[in-house]
Amino acid sequence: MNILVINSGSSSIKFQLIQMPSEALLCSGLIERIGEKDAILNYKTNTVKLQQTDNIPTHKQGLNKIVDLLLDSKNGVIENIKEIEAVGHRVVHGGNSFSNTALVTPEVKQKIQEFAVLAPLHNPSNLEGILVAEEDFPFAKQIAVFDTAFHQTIPEKAKKYAIPNYLYDEHNIQVYGFHGTSHKYVSEKAIDYLQLEKSKIISIHLGNGCSMTAVVNGISIDHSMGFAPSNGLIMGSRSGDIDHSIIFYLTNNLGYSLEEVNNLLTKESGMQGLTGSNDLRDIEKEAEKGNSECILALEMNAYRIRKFIGTYAAAMNGLDAIIFTAGIGENSSMIRKLVCTDMDFFGIDLDETKNDQKSQELREINTISSEVKILVIPTNEELEIAKQAFQLLN
Repeated sequence: MNILVINSGSSSIKFQLIQMPSEALLCSGLIERIGEKDAILNYKTNTVKLQQTDNIPTHKQGLNKIVDLLLDSKNGVIENIKEIEAVGHRVVHGGNSFSNTALVTPEVKQKIQEFAVLAPLHNPSNLEGILVAEEDFPFAKQIAVFDTAFHQTIPEKAKKYAIPNYLYDEHNIQVYGFHGTSHKYVSEKAIDYLQLEKSKIISIHLGNGCSMTAVVNGISIDHSMGFAPSNGLIMGSRSGDIDHSIIFYLTNNLGYSLEEVNNLLTKESGMQGLTGSNDLRDIEKEAEKGNSECILALEMNAYRIRKFIGTYAAAMNGLDAIIFTAGIGENSSMIRKLVCTDMDFFGIDLDETKNDQKSQELREINTISSEVKILVIPTNEELEIAKQAFQLLN
């Protein structure tokens, strides 16, 4: 069975065509910087490797480019759309409606739309991916895999906010957790690598969106994001944790509308607000040139991550390993160094030589004497989505 996996992020689209159950990868690709004039499209098969720079203003246009590549007479991997039997979609927010993978129906699409208010940077893109795929692959089953599903195990003491009970009981206002597909994939890889019967792991997913999960014996028990994917760590354009009284100050004293505040905190804050860019690669280059704003933004970013490491080590009463994953976590030796420096109290000791080495494989970057393993594990949300889609259909 050929399963096309579409992972529509806030500013990117990752895709893979995977043959199941063999897990053979037929092609893969990534479109970055959607909405900018210099969007980058990467496409790879067993015999072809392409990179293009183009103006891709919307996710719909990006998805249409992907379909064209798959069917291309020279570089494509299929001759007919009927060769794709299922399309698996990453969906960020499923609320309490979805604790498992789901076959897409009109009702499912309606729920994804309803939860867009809680994931405004993601659910609309996720839904658009589904709608385009339904048009372009009318013979394929459409499958939704929800980021929130992995975090359904978070205990009530961790997921409930200290607000009136009726808001939890009647309106389901709680911590949902996100990036669950990625956290599930890499934590399972870590457990298999460590060969521990019992394990306490912190998974650190760093991309344009960033989150951390405390994982005990493969189970999510706490998570840095909350009701919507905007809390916790400093992100590309999202502020992460912020004193809620600032929102009232912005509206009551500075004249901001609620819509303007929402836009400010989700699209104009984070690294974007601190440096003028949401691309960490550009920020690191500027920091190396001595740009003080970029240097401070990187220090703030790492400091927030370090605080959550301390929090989750306390919550789990121990720590066996930390995992760096996703685009920044896997590729930024600078961020990993900033996070792991002076963490000997927790038994975290980084080997700088190992940290500077590049690899596409799971690797340790800790010293031999480090009590805690520091792992870099490339995430593969697409493979995890394909596995779950295949299981659902079989």
